[in-house]
Amino acid sequence: MAVSGPTGPALSREEADRALARLGAEHEAVETSLLALQDHAGRRLLEGAELTGATRSRWEATEPLITLLWTYFDAYTAALNQARELRARRRWPTQGELADLTELLRGPCVTLPDTGAPTGPAVLSERLSLQELVARMNGWYARALDVVVTADAVWSALPARIDLLSAELARTRSLAHSVGVRPGEHPAGDDLERITRELTALRAEVISDPLSFWSGASPSSAPGGGRPDTERYDRAARALEDVRREIEAVLAVRQDAEQRLMRLRDVLSRADRTLTEARQARGEVLAKIAASVVPAVTGPPTALHEQLAAAADYRRHAQWHRLSPLLDSLERRAEDELLRARESLTAVTAPLAVRAELRGRLDAYKAKAARHGMAEDPLLVERYDAARRMLWSAPCDLLAAEQAVLRYQRATAEVLVPQQPDHADHRADHRTDHRTDRRADHRGEPS
Repeated sequence: MAVSGPTGPALSREEADRALARLGAEHEAVETSLLALQDHAGRRLLEGAELTGATRSRWEATEPLITLLWTYFDAYTAALNQARELRARRRWPTQGELADLTELLRGPCVTLPDTGAPTGPAVLSERLSLQELVARMNGWYARALDVVVTADAVWSALPARIDLLSAELARTRSLAHSVGVRPGEHPAGDDLERITRELTALRAEVISDPLSFWSGASPSSAPGGGRPDTERYDRAARALEDVRREIEAVLAVRQDAEQRLMRLRDVLSRADRTLTEARQARGEVLAKIAASVVPAVTGPPTALHEQLAAAADYRRHAQWHRLSPLLDSLERRAEDELLRARESLTAVTAPLAVRAELRGRLDAYKAKAARHGMAEDPLLVERYDAARRMLWSAPCDLLAAEQAVLRYQRATAEVLVPQQPDHADHRADHRTDHRTDRRADHRGEPS
């Protein structure tokens, strides 16, 4: 809405014509603005809505201003028509007519009764110039437009989005029920109920009190000055997305539950077989290896088998929301159990592996001596037989057997690379080895 120019001295004919033209254009602009406000969708919605809170109090103060705007506009129209009639009397108005015209265009020519508007102390009537009249109308128009446009902006943005989210919520709730996710039975079901209540309350509040959901400056001010406050809506949307992902995870469990259960049975079966093999190997080690610490082997994972049976029961009764976390836990623990069984078997059979390594090393050096034509050397034959008796006797003393293998290795090296050893020491070593071999002959039967 335009603002009339400042008042001044008596107008000339040209000045009066220009002032009338300016006031005419201003009149058209004011009328256009008031008609747009009258037909604004936000104003019609405000008139028909059951308002509460800040919106109700502001609209109760704003609605009378719209009526006053039309009252003031009618007075403005009447004063402008009076000025136009005065100017139309003659082509060259007299000085008296110009003075009267100046008074109409610039003076307090409009008398208005007390309207009860919040413009100052209560009076029976007041006289305003056209400039003052338009300035007051501009203020009231801005106040009314702020309320109307703000309410319309919120109503245009939020209810439709809430309805779309509510439709998504209904689809999610239907999917949740299909996989057994219900209130009181699963946290996601409780979350869906809470989101439903929140969206219902949010929509009712947005419809009845849209102004409380506006953040920032009025939308009728500079562009970008404010926006609808969607914090509660966004929070509900994020919560629904979290629930939807959880339900999709449960749905995925329903689709591949049988395969996962089969894999679990296979893993636990392998763990059981490995533990059985470890227990059998432990008995063998205790019988065949002397002076060796063999770790104990635990029993089968009874608790995991019980939980696996519970998981199968959940699947039979379509309790997917219970099956999902149980399968995740069982898969981790079953793999851990299989790893533990394998480690137990490795630890139990370690002495047998050491004996096998010593046997292989002894035979390898014998083959090396044979390649050099020294297999029948008396010293090598004697030391080979002593080491072999220890390694193929039960129970086997690994420490003594290892020393015997080392002596055979050293003897092989001495034979293949001739040295000049002290003959007395050599004979003493030979007698010592001979006594050790005799003791080994009486330790047990061949394994």
